[in-house]
Amino acid sequence: MVVIEREMTIAEAADRVSSWLPGHRVEIIRGSIIASPPPDEPHQGTVFEVGYEFRRAGAKEAGLKVRPGIGLWLPTGPADYAIPDLSIVEADIGDALVRKNCYAPHVFRLVLEVTSSNWSDDTLSKPDVYAEAGVPVYVVVDRKHDEVLLYTGPADGKYPDPQRFKRGQTVPVPESVGVSLDLSVDTLLDGED
Repeated sequence: MVVIEREMTIAEAADRVSSWLPGHRVEIIRGSIIASPPPDEPHQGTVFEVGYEFRRAGAKEAGLKVRPGIGLWLPTGPADYAIPDLSIVEADIGDALVRKNCYAPHVFRLVLEVTSSNWSDDTLSKPDVYAEAGVPVYVVVDRKHDEVLLYTGPADGKYPDPQRFKRGQTVPVPESVGVSLDLSVDTLLDGED
């Protein structure tokens, strides 16, 4: 009897990790598998509140959709993808499906990540890959450092240094997103209005 073995692809390995860790968010960033634990209540409160604010500001009327946990295909590797906590996308996103339920970056106007125990992925790795993908606006709710980072205007695969916002301030959503909105830093950090 002959047994032929083959190496598993990174995408197959990510699928396997996902089956081993129900509730975890599994992503491939620069060829590495990242598994994030299930979000806590304040994390999900932030995602809900921000989504609500975008809807209230007229996202639908502006031809946008508010989508939590939707896949973003990345140009940084052959199987790379991220699953931002919240995305503001163009209404015709369905036409931009790449594979594995991930969509081409050109339909993403804003992505938001709320840090968890693996906060360094959101603050160190993802600014680079989202900039390389050309995502116009990246918001990081950095709960570890009690601040919000706003990255805008990627050029040549890099964002300029982020704007930093502290408690008591508001984060102005750039016009390029398509709606006029200021987000409370306190609401972003605490997940409550």
